[in-house]
Amino acid sequence: MRLCFLVEERYRHDGMPREVIRQLSAWGHQVDVVRPGSSLMRMSDAVRAGSHDAWVLKTVSGGPGLTLLEAAAAVGLTTVNDARSIRGVRDKALAAAIGRSRGLPMPQTYAAARPEALEKIPEAEFPLVVKPANGSSGRAVRLVPTPDRLRALRAELAAEEGMLIAQPYVPNSGIDLKVYSVAGELYATERVSPLSPDRGVRGRRVPLSAEVAAIAAEVGTVYGLDLYGVDVLLGPDGPVIVDVNDFPSFKEVPDAAAEVGRAVLELARRGGVRAGAGAVGVRAEPGPAPEPVPAATGTGPATDLMTATVGGGR
Repeated sequence: MRLCFLVEERYRHDGMPREVIRQLSAWGHQVDVVRPGSSLMRMSDAVRAGSHDAWVLKTVSGGPGLTLLEAAAAVGLTTVNDARSIRGVRDKALAAAIGRSRGLPMPQTYAAARPEALEKIPEAEFPLVVKPANGSSGRAVRLVPTPDRLRALRAELAAEEGMLIAQPYVPNSGIDLKVYSVAGELYATERVSPLSPDRGVRGRRVPLSAEVAAIAAEVGTVYGLDLYGVDVLLGPDGPVIVDVNDFPSFKEVPDAAAEVGRAVLELARRGGVRAGAGAVGVRAEPGPAPEPVPAATGTGPATDLMTATVGGGR
């Protein structure tokens, strides 16, 4: 197969998706890499029918890669994940509206273009968690205990780009549960909350309860995703979804590069169509530690598509 990976500069040296690209190349597949954040793109040439079996995106929120992926989808090319599904979770305000309307356990969410508008939130809703609607990787997540503190943060919040969202804080142990879905297989890990001072503590795989597994599987159905992560808090009233991410890091997933690589190939063969509900599986117990993926040697089959196709820089 010939695959195109759209990789933003921020993720150029990250294990995910670099190790997946290496694995697919080692299996004999042609992998072209586009770095849309640093390339001049002649759109009519960049997206060509028949040029690739599937396009895969690893992007920052609001990054230019999503535009290119949507262009590929618009001309009928297979994308992993579905381009419209990615848009639906990248905007956290939109994701909350979609999720709550479909019955997912998500907190009440307020959205505002200006931080002073958040000051109209009733005092009874405090403490609040406030973050950018286009945030990722726990960036700029703030715990705001009182209305006075929210007013004091007005200038700081005004410096954020785009919409802001605020959600009532869900009391929890300080540990987030991260559930990864790889084309229907679910893996559970836990990590320290981005609101905790011990954010550097390494995560670990944990058993996955049937309740959380059902919620995580429903997320894929609601948003139309195949490769995704779900951040879950175990609150006093049960599990609560606080974030959904397309193509996350898949940290602690055993043999992640091979698992994700196989999922990408299967989705490419199916034309990006999601498997039925019966295909959902659960990895309830931690497996053995993942084997290291050997680095590619020489030039290998992976190439920089922009250099060859539209003359962009690396």
